[in-house]
Formats: sequence, structure tokens, C-alpha cells
Amino acid sequence: MARALEHLKPEAERVVDDPWAHLFLSAPARRALAAWSGTFTARVLRRLGTSGTTYVPLRHRFIDEHLAAALDAGAKQVVLLGAGYDTRAYRFADQLDGRPVYEVDLAPISRAKARIVEQHRAELPDANVVRVEIDFESQTLADVLADAGFVAGKRTFLTWEGVPMYLSRTAVKATLDAVHDLTGVGSRIAHDMWFLVDDPGPMGTARRVAPAALSLIGEPVTFAVHPEDFDDFVRHRGFRIVDLALARVPDAVIDDSLYVVVAERTRTRTRAPAGGDGRGQNRG
Repeated sequence: MARALEHLKPEAERVVDDPWAHLFLSAPARRALAAWSGTFTARVLRRLGTSGTTYVPLRHRFIDEHLAAALDAGAKQVVLLGAGYDTRAYRFADQLDGRPVYEVDLAPISRAKARIVEQHRAELPDANVVRVEIDFESQTLADVLADAGFVAGKRTFLTWEGVPMYLSRTAVKATLDAVHDLTGVGSRIAHDMWFLVDDPGPMGTARRVAPAALSLIGEPVTFAVHPEDFDDFVRHRGFRIVDLALARVPDAVIDDSLYVVVAERTRTRTRAPAGGDGRGQNRG
């Protein structure tokens, strides 16, 4: 929905441009989008330009720019972990130039997306999309990617949006370990992360309460690492931070507790000392 709403703005004012986002909305969401596009609020939003943009489009833009740079630098393949309705395979079709995009997700989500893609095949650009279904209870990332034709050891760009903060610390570490084992030196992974702000004021309190509020809608935040500690966390998994951006949205309860990071695979991992790995803010 966030990308579809962004597309309502004049082209020059869009933070991210996704002309196909609306295809993946449910019928009620499409009706809401149509109603929203004709409202006074929507007209005001379009006039606000970037100042009216929320965290999600900004996160997409940040990762998009790193994906474009990685493709220009020679990345051979792209992996979208928890792909959902991500459209980067189509939005970057020209720059990808046939390079494979492995979209990894649970079978129901992957199949639902495949049906939508097939229904709108004529509207979407040609792309080398490889659907990869995974059952996290019985399959490993290495197993499913190998079966799908992923070439281990090659330079790869991976995205992992809106996922790590809902996993356990063990699951996050295992995923980063798998990515390190599967990819070549110089590969990069881009994702967002949650942290507990230490602002003693009212907004800080609201931001610390926000994870509990999310649990009420079935999305409890279970893992958090302060951005100052994240380089140490990923270094022990064999990565180094190359870029990190804090979400700074005035008066935002949730957005200001988030950041987006890009980490590059290095040659080796280092052993974490006792109490390390960003345990100070682990909620899992």
C-alpha cells in the first residue's frame, strides 16, 4: 500500500516509483486506494512531496539505491528474503538485464504472488524471477536456494525487509550465517532493524511501548539491536556495515525506533565475546 500511495504523487516528487504496486493489493485495499486518491487529504499529501512521505517508501528508496549500485558493480544475482509482494525484479528489469532474482518466501505467499503475476503478465516487464518456497521448520536457506539454481560463492545482493525484528536472535544469527556461507566476498545484505530508544521524554516512552502495541495485531517485535551496537553484532557473523540510516520522522511513535542497514560479507567471522552480539537490546 505504501508504494501504491507514493505513486499518487506527481512523478518528480515520488521517493520511490512503483507503477505495479497496485496490482498486488487486495480488492478492499484497491477500493481504499481509489477512495484515498480522490480525497482532500490525498491531494494535500501529493503537494507535500517528500515531507509527506513515511518510513516505508524511504526504506525502499535507500535499499533501491544500494541495489542499483551493486548491480553496476557486478553483482551476479539478487535474493529477496521474505519477498512478499516486492516488485524490484520488475522495477529493475532493465538494469538486471537477465540476472536472476530469487524470491524466497512461505509457500502460500509465494503462490499468491505467482497467481497475480500471471494474471497481469502483459503489464509487467520481462524478468528472470525464480520463486523459492521455504518451510522454515524443515528446510534451510542453503537447501532451497541450491535446488532453485542459486550459484553459491558468487557476488550477491540480498534484501531482508520488515523481517529481522520479528524473529528470535537465534534465527537472525542463523540467517546471517547462511548468507555468509552461500555468498561470495563483497556480497551485501540490506534490511531494517528495530531498537529501543533511550529518550526519557514522553515520545521515548511511547516508542518503547510501541512493540507491545504491535503484538496486539499479531506482529510482536522480538529482536532489537541499538544501531551503535549493530556493527559488532554483524562482525561476528562475518559482515561489516557499509551504510546505516536512522529513521528520523518528527513525532513518529514507531518510525523513529527503526533504522536501515547495508552490510557487506567479509572473508571471515570473528568469535563473539561473552555477552556480545548485541545482547543488550535483544527482546527474543
